[in-house]
Amino acid sequence: MYSVLFVCLGNICRSPLAEGIFRHEAKAAGLGRGVVADSAGTGAWHIGKPPDPRSIDIARLNGIDIAGLRARQVKADDFSRFELILAMDGSNLTDLERLRPANAKAELRRFLASDVPDPYYGGNDGFASVYRMVRDGSLALIDEIRARGGFAAG
Repeated sequence: MYSVLFVCLGNICRSPLAEGIFRHEAKAAGLGRGVVADSAGTGAWHIGKPPDPRSIDIARLNGIDIAGLRARQVKADDFSRFELILAMDGSNLTDLERLRPANAKAELRRFLASDVPDPYYGGNDGFASVYRMVRDGSLALIDEIRARGGFAAG
């Protein structure tokens, strides 16, 4: 079993979309039971709320249902529950480094080499662009997890 936590600022746009896309692609790749995915935000503004409707819509257009996800904030025990914690941008990474307990076991890094832009204040085209970036990143992550081995496929 391999566990991944996707993190953005409020857990309503980028990280729930990443969670949904990654789960979908992992299942399609035959790794459905071999990986666990979750998402969280560094801020507390949206706790308990569903993803932004535009994230839900772009996911649905691509055959992925994220409507049932609910925002939550990163907790200290996330750093021991997950093997990999992926920040959507440099600011999220800085916040996570500040929150990281001294005894944390999780690998912490950016999801992509460059920032995944926050589409919140833009239009639908921003969400479509983020979808493509996150899908490409998810496929690369699946390849990385396969190369690491040590998990049950299926």
